[in-house]
Amino acid sequence: MTTATSAPVWPLVRLEILRTLRNKKFMFFSVIYPALLYLLISGAQSGTEKIPGTDLTAQLYYMVAMASFGALTSVLIGNSEKIAKEREKGWVRQLRLTALPGRGYVTAKIAAAATVTLPAIVIVLALGAVVKGVRLDAWQWLALTGAIWAGSLVFAALGVAIGYLATGDAVRPLTMLIYFALAILGGLWMPLSVFPQWLQDISAWMPTHAYAALGQAIEVGDAPHLKDAALLAAYLVVFAGAAAWLYRKDTRKA
Repeated sequence: MTTATSAPVWPLVRLEILRTLRNKKFMFFSVIYPALLYLLISGAQSGTEKIPGTDLTAQLYYMVAMASFGALTSVLIGNSEKIAKEREKGWVRQLRLTALPGRGYVTAKIAAAATVTLPAIVIVLALGAVVKGVRLDAWQWLALTGAIWAGSLVFAALGVAIGYLATGDAVRPLTMLIYFALAILGGLWMPLSVFPQWLQDISAWMPTHAYAALGQAIEVGDAPHLKDAALLAAYLVVFAGAAAWLYRKDTRKA
């Protein structure tokens, strides 16, 4: 029974990955753009001076920030826009006529989106090591990659939820609004110390703040903080639950 219902999921995952990799515009903004931003922003900063409020230099701080930003771009924008367009074109309705269970479609979207975040993460980390001279232990490089990749599942689930919430015309402005708000309030573009205190207090509860904090803790040799991991887990439950509910609601409309 399990094999019969889950088997169609993996071909769909492979199809989604191939479609994403063939989208040159999307790959540029999710993979190359964050890497260029990292070189640009960190290049204008001192190599020894610490970012206010952290124990990290600009090279370390923005390496995690831009790797997280690239992963966020891949899973959030990619998922939401594709799903909204597929709903309009009837592709989702066609899938419902196959043996693919409802949860399989949502799982495939999250899994495929999370898979294509790896190039964005690895390229930024490689630039940090090769171009910016960042030196970390082997376990830190592996832990950084794993933490940033695993954390991207939270935003992949959010992308699925937005894709079922918005129509094809509304999905882009809605996604971009959420995308920029999460990036800015999470401290991915600039340190939170530049914000007024009341905004810093809000930022501390943003999923992107907890997401970047995972990598920042690893960079200074610590384990990720329990609060950040718990906050991301809570957001994952909320976003995945919303995606599942919206999928079922959309199914009843069809």
